[in-house]
Amino acid sequence: MAFVTSKEIMTDAYRNNYGIGAFAVHNLEILEAVVRQAEKLAAPIILQTTPGTVKYLGIDRAVQMIKATAEKAKIPIALHLDHGDSFETAMKCLRAGYTSIMIDGSHLPFEENIELVKRVVAAAKPMGVPVEAELGTIGGVEDDLEVSEEYAMFTQPSDAKTFVEETDIDFFAPAFGTAHGLYKKEPKLRFDLLEQINKMVDVPIVMHGASGVPDVSVMEALKYGVAKVNFSTELKVVFVEALRKVLSEDPDVSDPRKYFVPAMDEVSKVVAQKISLLGSANKGGSGLDHNRYLERSNR
Repeated sequence: MAFVTSKEIMTDAYRNNYGIGAFAVHNLEILEAVVRQAEKLAAPIILQTTPGTVKYLGIDRAVQMIKATAEKAKIPIALHLDHGDSFETAMKCLRAGYTSIMIDGSHLPFEENIELVKRVVAAAKPMGVPVEAELGTIGGVEDDLEVSEEYAMFTQPSDAKTFVEETDIDFFAPAFGTAHGLYKKEPKLRFDLLEQINKMVDVPIVMHGASGVPDVSVMEALKYGVAKVNFSTELKVVFVEALRKVLSEDPDVSDPRKYFVPAMDEVSKVVAQKISLLGSANKGGSGLDHNRYLERSNR
């Protein structure tokens, strides 16, 4: 259908209290599994790569692979840089054709984070590419980024307001109790904090570290401005578990199709469950007006 920006599909979700699934894709097989299932459910999606995945695939190959898939798909698809680790990385992805950029300066002092984000926004906005940024520190592990629970910090609502207004970002990722990677126990999410933040900012909110968060908690988050929900670990876990199962049952198998197809099927099952949970099924049809987001940005 279309290779679009994340803002084009997130604005409708933000207005109508559903979520867009943002799925991490690390190889062709996971990419195909995600898109195949999203097409079946007519759901708009965001495909994400971290700097680590960019290094693994190669930036040009990643863009060409995802863009070719998106242009043939029957749903709107955006390509997002997740946790951009520097201005240079963000600019490389912007120039290569990414349609959504996250610059992560959450590890920096408040003012330095603002200045970094403002530089990326100044470069991306003239190109029509939306920017996501994070304030507060989300715990866990994402590629080479590791934050222990003791150093994870919640986002303060007053800081969130200042941050969003000064940076002019399109989407805001606050820290309210989620973490990257596998949870050792059920996370205690601060919905009271999320509710306050939502009242203080006028942009869609992003939920990082949603893999393993109970469904009821994800649904609760959608009530407070969350319009983009990130999934990565769950996809990787089911993919590798399926591979192990096939290879353990048939150690002599050598045809990649024999072990990749079952792994892809398991990824598709997770994607279907997340799309159903977020309420985004049947939101990606031809009736989606790709210009509606301009109404909000021009207010």
